[in-house]
Amino acid sequence: MLAALCWSGNFIVGKFATLFEIPPLTLNVLRWISVWFILAPFTYKEIYKNLPQIKKNWLVISFMGIITISTFNSVVYFALNYTQVVNAVLMLAAIPAATIVLSSLMKIEKTNIFQLLGLLLSILGIGAIISNGDLQKIISLSFNKGDVWMLVCVITWSLYSTLLKKHKFKFSQFTLIQLMVSVGIIFLIPQFFYEKSIGLEVNFNKAFFLILFYVVIFPAIAAYYFWQKGVGIIGPNRATMFIQLMPLFSAVMAIIIFNEKFELYHFAGAIFIVSGIYLSNKKIT
Repeated sequence: MLAALCWSGNFIVGKFATLFEIPPLTLNVLRWISVWFILAPFTYKEIYKNLPQIKKNWLVISFMGIITISTFNSVVYFALNYTQVVNAVLMLAAIPAATIVLSSLMKIEKTNIFQLLGLLLSILGIGAIISNGDLQKIISLSFNKGDVWMLVCVITWSLYSTLLKKHKFKFSQFTLIQLMVSVGIIFLIPQFFYEKSIGLEVNFNKAFFLILFYVVIFPAIAAYYFWQKGVGIIGPNRATMFIQLMPLFSAVMAIIIFNEKFELYHFAGAIFIVSGIYLSNKKIT
């Protein structure tokens, strides 16, 4: 629950970053550079010890770093410039269904009729959210730009989760994060220079440092620690279900803090997505 709470707060703080006009891509660059320096003293020995396995899996580790550190996180902060937190976190609730499809395509896990029905319901839920419940928007392909960008997040995190299922690494998750960050930063640097080239500059004030502190300590480090401890106690299958608390936590915080409105189409979309997740986890007996 603490891990889900930390990750949920990332969306709230990301929204604050847009209100204080903090460049989203630059924030992500500085966030992961900070994480790299914090984790380095605790992971370098394990990295050195596991160099043979790292060299053997460097391609998949690098790819996971690019789609998560360089892509997912930057897109989240960017999308929050155009959509409200409620929309963004409800979109992420479709990740389990998308993971099912990718796992099936990559022949990692077999799919069944319940999972396909779950996927269909999740897609309907996404459609309800990004169209604001307006069928005409779907027909005319007129969506909120932020909601469309969140679809990129759904796809990249689902692909990352699928690759984690496929590849079993012997080293700790913190070491995997450090390796992914090392590659991800390389691809984040151009994002930093792109924002500078279009005139977006960071104002190093109190608000910026508070936001940077949160995104570094809580969703990037503490959440992973809580997640590892939780998985160790109750196991991965039960732990995974707690990810579904993120939309609830973030939506409640957004409504309280930003006075965002929870509309009927949000409720309908959430019902479809949750129903899809339930069916996706149902097994044929």
